[in-house]
Amino acid sequence: MGCNGHISGLFRRNLQPTLTYWSVFFSFGLCIGFLGPTVSDLRCQTHSSLPQISWVFFSQQFCLLLGSALGGIFKKTLAKSLWVLFTSSLTISLVFAVIPFCQDVKVLATVIAIAGLAMGFIDTVANMQLVKIYQRDSAVFLQVLHFFVGFGALLSPLIADPFLSEADCVPTNATNHDRGGSPHFQKILTPHHPLPNLTHHELPAHAWVGNQMSYAFWIMALINLPVPISVLFLLSKEQMIPCCPRKKPPLLTADELSLQMEPPEKEDSSSLSTKAQSERGHGNPFICCQKKTFRGASCSFFAIHITAALVLFMTDGITGEYSAFIYTYAVDDPLFIGHKAAGYLSSIFWGSVTLGRLISIPISSRISPATMVFINLVGVVATFLVLLLVYYNVVFLFVGTACLGLFLSSTFPSMLAYTEDILQYNGCATTMLVTGAGIGEMTLQLFIGSIIQVLGKYSFLVCGVIFGCLAFTFYIMLLFFHRIYSRSSSVLTLDKPPGIESSEVYQQ
Repeated sequence: MGCNGHISGLFRRNLQPTLTYWSVFFSFGLCIGFLGPTVSDLRCQTHSSLPQISWVFFSQQFCLLLGSALGGIFKKTLAKSLWVLFTSSLTISLVFAVIPFCQDVKVLATVIAIAGLAMGFIDTVANMQLVKIYQRDSAVFLQVLHFFVGFGALLSPLIADPFLSEADCVPTNATNHDRGGSPHFQKILTPHHPLPNLTHHELPAHAWVGNQMSYAFWIMALINLPVPISVLFLLSKEQMIPCCPRKKPPLLTADELSLQMEPPEKEDSSSLSTKAQSERGHGNPFICCQKKTFRGASCSFFAIHITAALVLFMTDGITGEYSAFIYTYAVDDPLFIGHKAAGYLSSIFWGSVTLGRLISIPISSRISPATMVFINLVGVVATFLVLLLVYYNVVFLFVGTACLGLFLSSTFPSMLAYTEDILQYNGCATTMLVTGAGIGEMTLQLFIGSIIQVLGKYSFLVCGVIFGCLAFTFYIMLLFFHRIYSRSSSVLTLDKPPGIESSEVYQQ
């Protein structure tokens, strides 16, 4: 049986669990994509300012990071994994149903934080279970898994768009301050002082209207409801529901029997040790903090970890803040795009991210990860510069949004592959990069929400250029530290006495 036949046989054998794990990531994507286009309606609903509503984004990303770190606790047994997936996906439906009743921004932030925690559990558990099933053949199935993230993030703005309010609930006497005035540089970089009667930047109580936005959240809750049901069916099939009688296991089909009889391929000692390290890392999220991991490591070893994490801090932060605030930027001065048309910008962005992930699969086999990261970062900076220069052009905003999604789509996996390749899979690159990306996505959203209120909405693009340039600068520093680390590693390899393991090459 060839490689493709082997993988297709595994897929047929594990069809139901695979489809179930893919579907829970659809729930993950729904939660990522809905906040951006609905932020204006949620401000009206909670009578809050832009900096205040930014805490809602922060609470989601913070709890997502926390849930991802704690998700490894539930990986010990299949029953625990499936029950946490069922609870998390059902929680997401309940959160969508409850959002229309949150009249206070603190209550809304708490509800969204609960959804973020559920997203974190899904992120860790579903990835782990797919890797357990397919092991060395898991790459293509993980790519499809993350495709469903983009599909969910693409669909949620499309659901919300018909229900977006065309009316602006910001009072007319606060318009100039809230919109940031003139879009020119000299006025952008000068703080705008609030009017005396709006010192706390709160919207009037009569601004909220019980519009049709509630129906969008309830539709998302219903669309997501089949996901926990599918997890429940898998629990029933695996006979893990206490009230269900246990059945005898079914006989294997001919294809499954051939897979069972197929002798396992031999694994060399390096792959076994790598697999063991990976499993220990999943079991203990803080394993990389142990002293023996960094004992005797060179300065360049630490510098590679830090600069790579800073690159993803910026790029994932750009992904989060752009998807969150592009709608807010588009509906106001100088573009004044209609609310419903602006709602499509988030869908275009996440659709481009999804498409870019699919395109990067064949491209990554021809281009090195370092080259892909370089192209992506140059593309991000160039796109923001074009958007900045033609800020008055609506067509360029839509085209630039699509280009930005394409360039950002493969940055994380390419940077992870490049960094792990530099360190020869020693150290804690994955942990550092995932943490840096999560913190960046969490903090830059909060920062942009505050800076737009002070400097105006044109600063949204100015900050994008700055973040892109910082990411490119950190990447150049990473290339520099890579060269230093390679020289020191080659010297140590030549001088290495017999009996020293290759995993200790990085030590000095």
